[in-house]
Amino acid sequence: MSAINLIKQFEGLKLTSYPDTGGIYTIGFGNTKNKDTGQAIKKGDKIDLATAERWLKIDVDQRIKFIKPLIKVSVTANMMAAMTSLSYNIGLQAFKDSKLLEKLNAGVDKKIVANEFLKWNKVGKTPVKGLTNRRIIERELFLK
Repeated sequence: MSAINLIKQFEGLKLTSYPDTGGIYTIGFGNTKNKDTGQAIKKGDKIDLATAERWLKIDVDQRIKFIKPLIKVSVTANMMAAMTSLSYNIGLQAFKDSKLLEKLNAGVDKKIVANEFLKWNKVGKTPVKGLTNRRIIERELFLK
């Protein structure tokens, strides 16, 4: 499964802005910023499907470009897709600072690294079922 398909599966598509579970206005496939202007998404914003698809591709390409140099070991396409999906959801800095990346680069057993996905299932300190489900799928993909 590609990172784009995985992200689409979990983010869903909304062409009108809405507040996400953290209260941040979001649009398209989970975008919090307008990729054309750089401005934050706000209440009442609307886009079309072509724009949502284009913004998602921009985001995924940016994440892959950011993540690849951070990885010091060989990874599969599935591992990369899972990590890209995770970074799409938690942010690039959080991914860069994650124990997942640290353990991966240290050569820790892949199953132990994969368990790190499961720790990113909260908004604040509260576990969220949708995030838990997403992390389980990302973990499984990472292990394929």
